[in-house]
Formats: sequence, structure tokens, C-alpha cells
Amino acid sequence: MTASLRDRLGHLTLGDRRLLTALSGLSLLALLSGIAGGVSVALARAGWIDLIPETGYRLLTLHGVGIFFYWLYLVQGAILLALAASEGRRGLAARGLAWAGFGLMLAGMALSLGAASGGTPLLYDGNPELAAYEPERLAVFNAGYILLGLGLIALPAAGVATLLAAVRRAGEFSAVGFALFAWAGFLMVTGFAMIYVFAPGLLWALGLGGMPANHGTNWHIVFHNMHYLPLMATVIVWYVLMQELVGVKSVFGARFSKLVFAAYLVFVPPTSLYHMFLEPDLPGAVRITGSLLSLFVSVPTLTAFLIIVASLEVHARARGGGGLFGWIRALPWREPAMAAAGFAVVNMGFGIVLAFVLIQADLAPLLSDSFFVPGYFHFFTVGTVSLSFLAALALILPALTGRGLAWPGLARFTPHLATLGLLAFGGAGVAAGYLGVPRRVIDAGYGGEAPTLWFALMGWVAAGGLVMALALSAFAISVAATLLPGRANAVPALYWDAAIPPRPGAAALVGPLAVLVIVIGMYGATIAGFEIMRALPITAVGGEHAH
Repeated sequence: MTASLRDRLGHLTLGDRRLLTALSGLSLLALLSGIAGGVSVALARAGWIDLIPETGYRLLTLHGVGIFFYWLYLVQGAILLALAASEGRRGLAARGLAWAGFGLMLAGMALSLGAASGGTPLLYDGNPELAAYEPERLAVFNAGYILLGLGLIALPAAGVATLLAAVRRAGEFSAVGFALFAWAGFLMVTGFAMIYVFAPGLLWALGLGGMPANHGTNWHIVFHNMHYLPLMATVIVWYVLMQELVGVKSVFGARFSKLVFAAYLVFVPPTSLYHMFLEPDLPGAVRITGSLLSLFVSVPTLTAFLIIVASLEVHARARGGGGLFGWIRALPWREPAMAAAGFAVVNMGFGIVLAFVLIQADLAPLLSDSFFVPGYFHFFTVGTVSLSFLAALALILPALTGRGLAWPGLARFTPHLATLGLLAFGGAGVAAGYLGVPRRVIDAGYGGEAPTLWFALMGWVAAGGLVMALALSAFAISVAATLLPGRANAVPALYWDAAIPPRPGAAALVGPLAVLVIVIGMYGATIAGFEIMRALPITAVGGEHAH
């Protein structure tokens, strides 16, 4: 019988386990620091706490840098190396390179967060124009990002070396091995892109070059890949979790799974044009092309979603699950990792529906600077990606340390609570965006001058954000407790016997039905957006010939 993932992780060398736990621990620290910054800003926007604008923007920078750059990419490095090491079954190859990558990312995090803690708030994109009078602060900030980029080259390179060593022994990639190889390559490309984007600002700050003229355009391109790469990683995590927790592999076979993972490399990079819809000189033909290309960006994610749900349904029905949704009850929901993955799938549906609105060339200029963006974006960053990565750590860290989660009963319910908070935060945020609430202000009430409805919606945003933050923090602390000595031994979760063959004629209905509902939701959200925008009392004033 093939050893489980947890068994293989538990038999890694002490040095490999130390590296993986160090990466995971640092990623959780970045997550908790980013959550603290984000919830403070949400409370300030609702008027529940009083922050001067400079402090608010520093906390907003802490939130963006801590979550979007360091949490999401440190944890990707940890999960990638853990899965690659278990794939090879002989531990990590190029361990020195992996440790060097960890050191670079640790130093980068210290520099970026240190530079963001004082002086002019730089926001997470490090725009050089904001640092015109403090170039030395931008130099430290950008140096941190460049070190992160170098770490994103070194760390995945160790993963690639490990995977190639496994292929030499086995003769071919497994479906998971192929996905990890593509993921590692994408991470390395992102590392090079970060250096390309932030090196000009560093050179300017050091007096070695001119002010970067195209920072915004370059940022849009790297941001696009950094936005969708965690989604690819999330799908891989789901695939692995279902094999480990439920014992189910794809009913479509390994070859089809490899094609789906490869589709991210085809569909994601060319679709970055829609991030540039606010550029005033962007030709109309490019806008239309960007909208059309962006229709394909969700193809690999929806296809992988269909594979996973269909595989679970077929096997559940083989075990006697009946009715349209009755088979879902048979899944191991008492396992915190399974609960987190399940709610991540639900939140992804909301995120994809709302993301479709922003790829419309006519709607994007009206909504991209509104609170619609953080409203929809958190369905991905928190509800989908962060819950999925925490689910992976909830499985990986106990296997590495031999210690169980703290408060496992509470951890099982934190995904429920985080999703409830997210629905309040995201729903109110999207509504606020449709009504014109801006996203880059700390006092959304404008000293009492803003519409009353704005204030009410920001109250829902703050309340939902607080619930979401507390639930996610509790889950993260529960997982982080496995790193502390003295914890109780981990208890292996039970999972299905994958050897039970599917019942002849067993059909998967929920996956295709869910995709249909998501597609209908995409069009519904877009139509609603256009109708709301037409109803807004907008007056254009432009001199004598205003119209």
C-alpha cells in the first residue's frame, strides 16, 4: 500500500523538517501581522476607531505587504517544498539553495515591513512618486522586494531539483509532480518579474538612475501573475487534500489533470491587459482584446474545480450517497482541513462571479478605484486562497512535528465563521463600490459629508472584517501551535478507502450544475453592474461644451 502524504512527511530528515517548519512559521507571522493592519483600517473606515491618515495608510501598507507578498509567497514556498520532498520520498535536493531562499525571503520581509512602519506610506506597490522626498525609504522597501524576488528564484529551484530527482527514479511525473513542476516554474518567473519591476525604483533611490517612467504598467503585469498564481497553487492544494483526506483521485485520469495544470501557463499570462483599463491612452482595440482574453482566465480553475467535485461525487455515490446533495454529508467535515477546503470552494464561486464584472472594459474604469475591488478581492485572498493554504498547513505541520492542532474543535468551525464575516464584508463592499465609495481613503465618511448609506455599508464592512479577521487568526494560531513543544501528539484523520470502485452508471451532477450556476452568476452580476451604473446621478461638467 502506498504511504500517505503524512507518513512520507513524517519520515523526512530533521534538517528538511526544520526548514519547512521555519518557512511555515514565518508565513503565519506575516499573515497575522497583515490581518492586524487590515482590520485596523476597516474599523477606521467605519469610524469605530480614529486614525490620522498617515497612520491609516501605513497600516494599509502593512496589510498589503504582509498578506499579498509575504504570507502568500512564503506559504507557497513551504507547501511546494513539502509536497516536492514527499513526491521524491528522499527529501529535498539542493538543500543549501532552499535555505538560501528562506534567508533571502526573511531578510526581504524585515526590510519591506521595516520601511513601511514609518515615514511616507508607500502602499504595497512601492510607487516611486510617493517617495519623491524620501528616496532612502523607497530604497529599503524595494530592496526587500528584490530579496523576496531572489528568494522566489532560489526556493522553487530547490523544489525543481527535488522533482527532477524523483522523475529520474520513477521515469515520469505523477499528476501532482507535474503540477508542482509548473507551479515552481511560475514562482521563479514571478521572482524575475519582481526584480524587473522594483530594481529601477531602487536604482533611482540610490541616485544611480532616473525616475521610473513606466512603473505603473510594469506593476500591472507582475500583479496579474501574482494575483492568479496563488489560485493555481490553491487548486493543487485541493487536489492533494482530496487524495489525502478522502482517498480520492481524479476520475478523469492523471493525463487530463496534467493538461489542466498546464492550462494555467497558457491562459494566465496573456490576460493581464484588463488590469490596465484605467490607463487613459489605452487604445479601444486593446480594451476589447483585454476583455475577450480575460474571459479565459477562469477556464483552468473552473475545470480543476469540476474534476475535483466530480471525482468526490462519483466516489461518494459509490459508497451509497444518494440524492442531488446527499453525498456531500459523507465527506469528513470534522477534519479542520476539509472544512477549510470546502468553504474555500464556495468562496471561489463568489469571487469568480464578481471578478467577471471587472473585466468589462466599460465597467472597470468606474469600479476599479471603488470599494468594489477589496469587496470582491477578499473572496479570493481570504475566502479561497488563505483558507486553502491554512488547510494545507493543518495537514503538513502536524505530520512534520508530530503535534496536533490547538483547539481542533474550534479550528473546525473557524472556516464557517470566516466565511460569514467575508459575506458581510464582501457583500457590503461590493454594494459600496457600486454606489461610489472609494477604496483608497481612511475616512470614508468625509467628516459627515458622505451619504448616510456609505456610512452604514462601511459599518457592515467593519463588522464583517472583524469576524473574518478573528476567525482566520484563530485558525492560524491553532495551526501555529503545532510548532510549539509540549503539544499533544497529532491524531491521523480517517479517510475513505479509495479502492472501492465506482458503482456502474454513477454520475456526477453537482460539479457541472455548480459551473452552470457560476456562469449564470457572472452574467447576472455584470448586468446588475451596468444597470446600477446607468441609474447613478452622474453629471459631467467640462466647460462651455460640457455634455
